[in-house]
Amino acid sequence: MAPVEKAKKATKSGKKVAKHPLNTYLHGGVLRYSKSQMYKRRAQWRLKGTKRPVVKTIKKDIKQVKKIGGPKNGGERTVYLNKPKANFPTKRFVNKRPSKATFNTHKRNVRSNLQPGTVLILLAGRHQGKRVILLKSLNSGLLLVTGPFCLNSCPLRRVSQRYVIGTSTKVNLGDYKVPQNLDDAYFRRLKINKQKKSGEGDIFATKKERFVPNEQRKKDQKEVDTAVLKAIKAHPDGKFVAKYLKSMFALHSSQYPHRMKF
Repeated sequence: MAPVEKAKKATKSGKKVAKHPLNTYLHGGVLRYSKSQMYKRRAQWRLKGTKRPVVKTIKKDIKQVKKIGGPKNGGERTVYLNKPKANFPTKRFVNKRPSKATFNTHKRNVRSNLQPGTVLILLAGRHQGKRVILLKSLNSGLLLVTGPFCLNSCPLRRVSQRYVIGTSTKVNLGDYKVPQNLDDAYFRRLKINKQKKSGEGDIFATKKERFVPNEQRKKDQKEVDTAVLKAIKAHPDGKFVAKYLKSMFALHSSQYPHRMKF
């Protein structure tokens, strides 16, 4: 007779299987089955009359007598073996969480209509009313946009999606990928430590610091604008899109933005 292989036992996985509840709550906190019905469902009538072995537990002392020196201290004193807590939390189940970098780890969500290549209308800031092209969304949740600079003098800058209207006009950027160095750290300005004023003559001598773009930023602006302008020319209505980006957005009398389709 041929040897028969023994059936392998199914190994138990570590995951707990959710059991179907025997009783459920109805509306208003009322249970579906009463106590008598649950007595039958659980088959507790089988346990009726059965005696369970009583396990004796050894009681441990909570206090102990401790000897104390000194003539006026009584000689002995009862002391708790485990000292009770001196401080109790005001809120139950307080979970420990990291104190730093909690907001930085949040996931940033961008509106579904704000896709790369979409023409946006800026509603606030120095370039208010200008139409720009969206390049990508950064890790901080801000949007990276460009004019291009040769059309409406709007450089590479970060904008919050709250102060932006997404239009239906789109420019197909294709396989173009924005350089990786254009991130949040790229636009961060370094604060220069100001020297303390020594006398009254320094008040008139000091001047306000003005931001001047460096050569690296000018080079990156040209590289991005050349790729965007190439995509605008490839658009079937490229001439009209260029004029559209040059024009400013404004509302006149009897024009309401909530009735418009952008």
